[in-house]
Amino acid sequence: MLRLTPTLASLIATCVLLTALTILALSAYTSRSVTAQLGSQLVDLGMDAFDLKFQTHVTQIREQGAYVASALRGGSIDPDDDAALTGFVHGVLAATPQVIAIDVVRPDGSGIEVERGDSGANFGLRPIRRLPRPTLLDLAQQAEAAPGPFWSQPEYNEANRRTEISYVVPSRSGDRFLGLARVRVSLNGLSVMARGLSSTDMTMFLFYGNMELLAHPQLDPATQNASEDNDLVDLIDAPGPVLPQLKTMVPVDAASYNLVEAHAMFRVEAANGAAYFVVLERSGTDAAGLPVQVGAYFPVSVLEAPLQRLAVAGLIGVGILGLAVLGSGLLAFYIGRPIRRAARSARLIARMDLGDLEPLPDSRIVEIRDLAQGFNSMLTGLRAFLRYLPQTLVRRLIETGSIDQPPVKTRVAVLFTDIVGYTSISEGLDAVETADFLNAHLTLVGEAIERNGGTIDKYIGDSVMAFWGAPEELEQPAAAAARAALDIARAIKMDNRRRAGEGLPPVRLRIGLHVGPLVVGDIGAPQRVNYTVIGDTVNIAARLETLGRDIDPDAETIILASAQVADELPPSCTLAPLGSHRIKGKDLPVDVVRLLPTRMGPV
Repeated sequence: MLRLTPTLASLIATCVLLTALTILALSAYTSRSVTAQLGSQLVDLGMDAFDLKFQTHVTQIREQGAYVASALRGGSIDPDDDAALTGFVHGVLAATPQVIAIDVVRPDGSGIEVERGDSGANFGLRPIRRLPRPTLLDLAQQAEAAPGPFWSQPEYNEANRRTEISYVVPSRSGDRFLGLARVRVSLNGLSVMARGLSSTDMTMFLFYGNMELLAHPQLDPATQNASEDNDLVDLIDAPGPVLPQLKTMVPVDAASYNLVEAHAMFRVEAANGAAYFVVLERSGTDAAGLPVQVGAYFPVSVLEAPLQRLAVAGLIGVGILGLAVLGSGLLAFYIGRPIRRAARSARLIARMDLGDLEPLPDSRIVEIRDLAQGFNSMLTGLRAFLRYLPQTLVRRLIETGSIDQPPVKTRVAVLFTDIVGYTSISEGLDAVETADFLNAHLTLVGEAIERNGGTIDKYIGDSVMAFWGAPEELEQPAAAAARAALDIARAIKMDNRRRAGEGLPPVRLRIGLHVGPLVVGDIGAPQRVNYTVIGDTVNIAARLETLGRDIDPDAETIILASAQVADELPPSCTLAPLGSHRIKGKDLPVDVVRLLPTRMGPV
């Protein structure tokens, strides 16, 4: 069995939950994909831009070196004429601002060196002689033996306090070695390039060989412990909070952040306590044999903050979803409340318990309003109907399922009451006062009967007829009827005390009891029936009540019962045998006892 409110709340909440979760999941998936893609594109674009600019830089260096070497090879300048060489190199150097110096070296290690000045616009001529620069002879010999152009190892320039890297292009005419052109680049220039491509969130850098720092936006060889024996800056001396901590880096799955497969990704806890991602080109950069690798680092928030904001948005969405589910539950509760109340009221009506039943309230929902109006009309009709029927009888008929059953013969106890001298009591009363008096008296009698399980069959003026043993059979119906008679006597006694205090005459009552077989059931025409008892037992009970007038006409309450009733009473009852009496309508006398109004114990 399902209950309305939980079922309705579950259905509404499930629909809301499924709809909201679907939308939330799709939004979260889409937003996460877009957010991760934007973050990864930011990293990819930054590194691609650095890589492209570096490649362009390298290409220009290679072209200038090849141009100078071809000039030597083609004979457009005399390799032995320092002045001609110097003028030619001046022009080449002016067109290549990223180059710090160009050297032309003869096979014997002599030659010229044109270097850019500190301002970047001035050039200085330095003749290269073999004796002061023995390394140039070694370089010439290396170039003569090389099959083609090559990059030299980084070299620290003590005079200028900088580390340089050179691109060497041998010049040959057939098998004859003419010399070489060397294009020198300062690492400061590469760092300037890295600085231009870096941003507040992302720092670009270049590694040389086995993770030696070649370029960094903050790199200054003069202050980074570079020397002739330490051409490049060690990572431990690298600027910034991240690179010195690379030994503690932890690999991260780059694919989870939508970075392309060409990247290697690491997480580093920097010296300042912040967390950074470090991304390296997995395959390195192809720069004509120059072993460099482009890298970048940035706070983890660059990639994770949007996802964290997305997670917060998701939590907010879940919170809103929870409120929606709660609202669904409240909606189901308020929709189901009048229906639950109608169900409870219907259960009370099924038991004919209408005493405290309240009408259903109105509702703004049309169907519930119609239900309330129909229910309230039914309740009003039932209350009006039950004013004319014994409620206990109707309730028992419903409980026992005896409705529409044919009359049956069973053993029933019958009680009759009648007020002594009713005519004289009512003579001084008007119609309203008479009705008030009768209603008060019949209420006392009716309450005692119903309290002891009896059914009021009818009111006959000031008289009451009641019975026990139908529709629910009783083993000792006479005992229950006797208890009711004694309760009536006590109620009359207490009421007479009240009447005496108000100066009213006392009420005296006669009660007759008999038990025996009777026909019980619906008696009457199909359009109007009474559930009643018929038979000789009813007549004897009525005659016993009348006999009380002869036995003790002045008694406040006299209870006369047949010997059959007396046989069912417990020893605690006080009985006064009155012998046999002939009663009207009976050929044989009836043994009569008087039940004295003392407390009667349970049967």
